[in-house]
Amino acid sequence: MTNANNVELTSVILVGGGRMGQLIAQKLDADGGFAAEGIYDVTNADELDGRAPVVDLVIDFSNKDALPHVLAYVERTGAALVSGTTGFSDEGLSELRALGEKTRVIHSANYSLGIAALKRAAAQAALALGEWDCEIVETHHNQKADAPSGTAILLLDAVDPDHACEVAYGREGFVGARPARQIGMHSLRGGTEAGTHEVHFFGADEEVCLTHRATSRQIFVNGAVAAAKRLLEREENGFYTFEQLMFE
Repeated sequence: MTNANNVELTSVILVGGGRMGQLIAQKLDADGGFAAEGIYDVTNADELDGRAPVVDLVIDFSNKDALPHVLAYVERTGAALVSGTTGFSDEGLSELRALGEKTRVIHSANYSLGIAALKRAAAQAALALGEWDCEIVETHHNQKADAPSGTAILLLDAVDPDHACEVAYGREGFVGARPARQIGMHSLRGGTEAGTHEVHFFGADEEVCLTHRATSRQIFVNGAVAAAKRLLEREENGFYTFEQLMFE
């Protein structure tokens, strides 16, 4: 497909009719290199099973319940897939990874370059600070459905890649002294907060806090579209991370 200037366009299907889907559609239109062929959400995602047009790229920021239809579409068409949906089960994530054997796939819970840098910094801090206590705090708007956020889980994986620590999802009652090798995970919800993530390290008489604040969802939109371009440049099938595409 080409535009009026005979420039080749990438055909795209968007899955996710919410605010993120709208912002991504606007970004793709403004970019000029994409042609949107349809927008689907969880209410009509079953159309992806057979009736949706064949395109080059699928961008999915919908609901985890739409995953079977997204997988079926990509299996059928071989389209590249950019997934930003959160709340998947381990089985769902495994299915996404397996899809990388047949096409180009990226999944990330957060498409912010700042968050990608925070993950790297948190991983280095966890190594350097050894036995210090670690707590992760995430804050989001009052309409967010899942907790903890997918980004908070990414940060947890960064500071505890071997999953050797117990995770305390909030604390209540007479819990006693904080045990060693425990990571606290706390979710705050309110207002229109776009997203704040903090990784706290507590030592004797000192604290290190690494923080990322999002002031709008546009940063995730920009990152997702940038990742889509990088993904399309890859010649080999595979399951890619955001960091791989943007930093390597």
